Amino acid sequence: MYNILIVDDEPLICKGLSNLLQTSGLNIRQIFTAHSGHEALDYLRIEDIDLLVTDIQMGAMNGIELMHQAKIIKPWVQAIIISAHETFQYAQLAIRLGAKDYLIKPLKSEQFLDSVRNVLLHMDKPIPAEDEYMSQLREHFQMEVPQPQRMERLNRMLSGDGDRPEAAELAELGLRGPYFALIKVKLDLEAAAANRRLQSGDEELLRYAAFNIVSELLGKEWSHAAFYSPLSEISILIQWDEAAYGDSSVDKINQLEMIGRSLHHNIAKYLELPCVVGISQILKGGEFLHVLNEQARKAILWNREHKDHFVFYYGDFKWNLFGEEPTEEEWTERNNQIVDKAMAYIQENYAQKGLTLHEVAQRNHVSPNYLSYLFKKNTGFNLWEYVIKLRMEESKRLLLQTDLRRYEIAERVGYESPEHFSKIFKKYYGVSPSELKK
Repeated sequence: MYNILIVDDEPLICKGLSNLLQTSGLNIRQIFTAHSGHEALDYLRIEDIDLLVTDIQMGAMNGIELMHQAKIIKPWVQAIIISAHETFQYAQLAIRLGAKDYLIKPLKSEQFLDSVRNVLLHMDKPIPAEDEYMSQLREHFQMEVPQPQRMERLNRMLSGDGDRPEAAELAELGLRGPYFALIKVKLDLEAAAANRRLQSGDEELLRYAAFNIVSELLGKEWSHAAFYSPLSEISILIQWDEAAYGDSSVDKINQLEMIGRSLHHNIAKYLELPCVVGISQILKGGEFLHVLNEQARKAILWNREHKDHFVFYYGDFKWNLFGEEPTEEEWTERNNQIVDKAMAYIQENYAQKGLTLHEVAQRNHVSPNYLSYLFKKNTGFNLWEYVIKLRMEESKRLLLQTDLRRYEIAERVGYESPEHFSKIFKKYYGVSPSELKK
């Protein structure tokens, strides 16, 4: 069963869509509604949301920005965008961020339900029982090696062996760039073999199934080349032309991390296959493909230091700060500094409306993914739980020690509306602000 979040600044639309879904017969557990992007983000942070249905025009935070923030928090959340305007630019941005549909108001009931139904149908596939697992994979997949000669040429370029690749050769392989990044997915086939009764050829079948997940996830939305690499790896070269790279409306590093986290999530969930994802920086020019390969390889190596983390971005590790590969003590010290700095920034800014994980990460010059991991590892709770903790403690103090009204307290601790503040307060303390006051 699925949880759906509906976001629109018109309460009647939220209510109408909610009623429509409740009587649809779809496999829905709970429906949440929010009237602003910031309110929606709190639901995304504290509830297990599967599908986000959001209007595009909503004042302080539009639907595109909400979707962007949602993908940072949980890249696997699916989204449907609703708009009163058939604007190509918005539709293009929504699709680029992974929206499954772009619907124009006024909505037709059947069209809306068909869109939601299609998303839910493709969202989840039940994991078969242990004894059925490999037999179902064998039945489902007819393996085809994806163009072995092409793979060999691409891997040779990544290794840096031979002459520098010429533009004509790159173009022949579908690599026009000129901007490139590399994502490597290292599959732990040995662990899979140890956990399951595998027959001859089953490891190759698992690798092929993982490759299919890569292909399905990136689809036509991304200009990319995916191929097998040595050491049980799948390599994915992402490319941008000048126009796409120059579009500053989308943070490219965040997008790469969203892809990486989605790949790990889906391969682990649907194949129960352990994997680690390494992400390079973005470089201009096909002559640097071997550099991207080395960066992604080094990023994967950090799983040795952080065995409970599985998606690593090379740029998070600031190699240039050290003369040689840093010691464990040096990295621990640096990671502690990142968390301390993040905590200090949150303590100073928790009451700021619209505070986001992305903003805190930017202040630390690390990715949201890595900051979230470090924060949880060092403090025991996730970053947004810490923000809510500070807000709730301050609001409780103001309730008990001042005569401020609910809307004034909500304003002081960073909430846009008293209703939103009251929902979070009751969820946190178990009683409403007025009940606590009494």
